[in-house]
Amino acid sequence: MALVLTEIEDGVATVTLNHPEVRNAVSLEMNQELESVFDQLEDDRSVGAVVLTGAPPAFSAGANLDELLAADDPSRLGAIYAGFLRVAHTPLPTVAAVNGPAVGAGMNFALACDVILAGRQAMFESRFLQIAIHPGGGHTWRLRSICDRQTAMAMVVFGERLDGPRAAEIGLAWKCVDDEELLGEARRLARRPARAPRALTAAMKQTIIDMGAVTDSEAAVAREVDPQAWSMAQPEFKERVAALKEAISTSRT
Repeated sequence: MALVLTEIEDGVATVTLNHPEVRNAVSLEMNQELESVFDQLEDDRSVGAVVLTGAPPAFSAGANLDELLAADDPSRLGAIYAGFLRVAHTPLPTVAAVNGPAVGAGMNFALACDVILAGRQAMFESRFLQIAIHPGGGHTWRLRSICDRQTAMAMVVFGERLDGPRAAEIGLAWKCVDDEELLGEARRLARRPARAPRALTAAMKQTIIDMGAVTDSEAAVAREVDPQAWSMAQPEFKERVAALKEAISTSRT
């Protein structure tokens, strides 16, 4: 059985973590399949964005505990992180469609995506505290990058869990939608960057990531000027501006 399923439609790849018997727990085998899938998607020029979800009833319920127990030194932990880090480092725009529990290492899969959409049955839980293990894989940094210090403290140190509506209320999720609408809404969102020039969306994504280290206006302007000038030299910019001007002209006649 494939542990990662892929479906491509209209430029959007839907990638499904597919081990429902263990609630899509993160395993070394699943990570290997996920790395291979993202290699293929990045090589496929027809793919412009990715939706990541889980086979019901969960998004991903955490790490495989036997493999976690065996990873008793830092050199072995990297293999457990490999799957969600592959998602985090792709230049393709990514949307997490969280359709159930996203726990521990499984929550890292959601945090690795560029935008998180939550179904009403979604549940976000750090859970590292509950099994007496320190968070790993950049969990606290990713959580603080999306939310604030208090949210990270509440979830990681105090063990709070969030349902879909609460996650959207505090900004952990972009929005919460009805469960039956979740995948459709995620694909609708992903189609926008999927229809844009691929190199442009990759450049925009990298700029937003880099802006985390920028602390003043001049540095922000300097970071954007080269990629903006590059984009203006591309044929797509000239074509789309010409089309926009034609549409404006037509609307006035």
